[in-house]
Amino acid sequence: QVQLVESGGGLVQAGGSLRLSCAASGRTFSGYAMGWFRQAPGKEREFVAAIGWSGGSTYYTDSVKGRFTISRDNAKNMVYLQMNSLKPEDTDVYYCAATTGGSLAWYSRNYHRVTLYDYWGQGTQVTVSS
Repeated sequence: QVQLVESGGGLVQAGGSLRLSCAASGRTFSGYAMGWFRQAPGKEREFVAAIGWSGGSTYYTDSVKGRFTISRDNAKNMVYLQMNSLKPEDTDVYYCAATTGGSLAWYSRNYHRVTLYDYWGQGTQVTVSS
């Protein structure tokens, strides 16, 4: 089992940057593939970025490619989301999520599915002003 705590959200002007962090409890962090999702009030939670167990495989939704970077540090039980060139439409609550995920091949086809992830953080608010 793993517990997740996000931090790093806040208010930033359009074009600015934020770095979200997700701290994971437990001694088996490297056994989880990790994802970042976001959700606006009244909308479904949507995929943002994901990273495989070793950090060698990363995945992004099209709207953030080239602007966001996901990374992980298994020695520190941390996953990060560096967000650059932020836009007002990036305003959302951002959630960190973990899954044991199955094989890499299977994960590479399903990383974007909310239902794949077993553990979720409480979320951190990101607000981008125009």
